[in-house]
Order: sequence, then C-alpha cells, then structure tokens
Amino acid sequence: MKNILGLKCLICGKLHRPDKVDYVCPDHGDEGILDVIYDYDCISRQFGKESLLQSNDRSIWRYQPLLPVDPQVAVPLLSIGWTPLYHAPRLSSNLGLKTVWVKDDSRQPTASFKDRASAIALVKAREIGAEIITTASSGNAAAALSGLCASMQQANVIFVPETAPRAKIAQLLVFGSRVFLVKGTYYEAFELCLEAARAYGWYNRNTGFNPYMTEGKKTAAYEICEQLDWKTPDRIFVSVGDGCIIGGLHKGLKDLLALKWIDKMPRLMGVQAAGSNYMYTAWKNKEDVITKPPINAQTVADSISVSLPRDRIKALAAVNETGGAFICVEDGDILDAIPELARSTGVFAEPSGAAAYAGLVRAVEQQLISGDESIVIVNTGSGLKDVAGAMRAVDQVATKPFHVEPDLDALKQVVASW
Repeated sequence: MKNILGLKCLICGKLHRPDKVDYVCPDHGDEGILDVIYDYDCISRQFGKESLLQSNDRSIWRYQPLLPVDPQVAVPLLSIGWTPLYHAPRLSSNLGLKTVWVKDDSRQPTASFKDRASAIALVKAREIGAEIITTASSGNAAAALSGLCASMQQANVIFVPETAPRAKIAQLLVFGSRVFLVKGTYYEAFELCLEAARAYGWYNRNTGFNPYMTEGKKTAAYEICEQLDWKTPDRIFVSVGDGCIIGGLHKGLKDLLALKWIDKMPRLMGVQAAGSNYMYTAWKNKEDVITKPPINAQTVADSISVSLPRDRIKALAAVNETGGAFICVEDGDILDAIPELARSTGVFAEPSGAAAYAGLVRAVEQQLISGDESIVIVNTGSGLKDVAGAMRAVDQVATKPFHVEPDLDALKQVVASW
C-alpha cells in the first residue's frame, strides 16, 4: 500500500515492511507491538478535508486513504462508524463546564466501539485469504468480530471468559460463531487464543497484538474533529482496559495534526476502575509498563477488567504525550454514572462506557480541569450489553418500579404517594 511506510516497533524502534511481519516485532516476542507509519505527504496529495465534503459515505470508510487496507478488498456490509456526537448542556451545567459532548459508540452495529477495529481485522484477513479469524475478548470485541463476520459469511472462533455478561455471550451465539467459554480470566483467554491461532493458522484480531486494530479505533478521533468542524475539544475522556481505544484516539489525532487538519492536540484522559487500575498506577508511579507484572483485576465494568493491558505502551504514550492524565474511579462511582448519564442525555451506557463520565466527575472534583474547557466523553458500549449492571446501578440510586393492581383506584393510591 502506497500510503504506508512501514510498521515501527514501539520498543526498539525498528521499522518493518508490512509484508515481512504478521503482527509483532520478532525481536520482542508477543510484546513487540507495532505502529503503522504513514506517508502523509503521499496521502495529502490525494486526500484532504475537501474530499470529505464531497463524500456521501457515512462510515469509517470515508477515511479510507488514512487506513491500512487494500481499497480493492470488500468491506463489511454493516455500516460502521459516524456515530452521533451529542451536545450535553445538562452535563456541562451540572459540572460547571463550558461545553460537554458525548460521542455515543453504542450506536454501532453490535453496540460497541469495538466494531471499528473488527472491521479492519476482517478486511486484513480477507487480504491474505484467511479461512478463520479469531479473537479473545471480555465480550465486546468478540461480539463485534462475530457480527461483522456474520455479515460477510466469514468463519470465526471466539474465546471469552465464561464470566462474561450473558448478553454478550448471546450475541456470539446468535451470530453463529464457534465460542469457547474459558474457565479463567480475560488474560488467560487471550493467551489461549494466541496459542490456538499459531497452532491452527487462524488470523488473529487480538488487541495489543495485531497492530491494525489501533487503526480502526482511531477513526473515532477523525469523526469527533470533523463533527466539531475541525475545532478540537480541550480534553477527551475515555475508559481504559487494554489501552487500545485511547491509543487509537491518540493515533487519529496525530494523523490529523500531521495533515494540518487540526491545530492542537486535545488532552487525553484515561479512566480506570480502582479494581483494574494497572495503567493508572503505572502512570502515577512512573513505572515501566514493559516490565510491570499483571495485577488481579476485578471490577463491575467487565469491558475494562484487564490484568495486563495489551496496548499499554500506546495507552501510556497517549496520556503522556498529550499532557493528559489517568483517573481512577470506584465501582460505586461507575454505577452512579450510568443513570446520571442516561437521565441527562438519554444515552444508556454499559459500566465501561459510563466510567468515562465518572472520570469527568472525579476530574472536576479534584480540580484537574477548568470551567472554560470543552470536553468530549466517549461512551464505548450500550447498557443493554450488561442489564445486570444497569439494575445494580438503579438499585444503588434507589430507583424502583411501582407494583400496582390493574385498577385505577389502586393506581391513584400510588400516584398520591409520590
């Protein structure tokens, strides 16, 4: 592909030809995560903001020249990307901030941000004629790959912890994937997936291992900036598990800066649950994320419950290079954020998506941001993905339904007690 200069190892800096490596830098085993390096001069000669004005494509493929895919290969049939960016005046008023927007990626085909990466994985697998694609996931990445593969009749094998929310497991089964429920953690499912992919020659979509997943997730940054007429917000808040989403946002923003489509870099604010705070502690204590061992992750926000973030190098760079911060919130804060976000905006987020808003609340409390800043919160998944979590959230804020006999007088008694 003419728009790509190579794949750069984020540990040693070595530049590899895309046709010579499949996933990682061979000098560092599975940890040698690569970054796709683009020829921005070449891209700018054929593609600019004016090209977007002429495009009727409302999906991630409107940015095709900035993606590492062969334009001759068929893309998934489902419409991925171009999710709404909602102005949220009630949130900004409640928090004393100038402006708050919510980027709602629960509106993706399989109801999570992970559709962006899975779309790229499917195209890359088709480029090499892979018969089977595989991934390990806590639920959303698996559902994304499963649904998109169903749309293209692509065989796939999924590994998820057997503790994943039933709604996410249901998606996998409905889409017809071969599903392995691993009796262990996401970390163990990931390792088993790596071994199986090598043993059977399956194409591996795993986050933090396949470098092209960042390239799918970066499209959200393109959309945010385009939807704001290329006026970048001051900060973007997003939950962090494996680190691929915040790393992807950073990559997309770096692309836009290199092309001179934007003139400043927003500060990226990574939000983690206290029970899964690998990146927060590494950043706060200035630890080496290459050697820092896994933690025992436990949180209600299953999508960001990660013992060892696989894209931790990119995640740390995203915060450090933008002058952002990692923020740690308790599970109770996350559960509180679900109904608060829903009642202020109409956006129903799963725990990991609501964590971004909980992080914004914490940042305001700690005076990490000023009142005149503009903020984007990224909701990474639908609340329908984890109904049990949503019910815990409404129980926590004491919201309960009324039980009533099918009789108007009985109803009047209840109404009179309001």
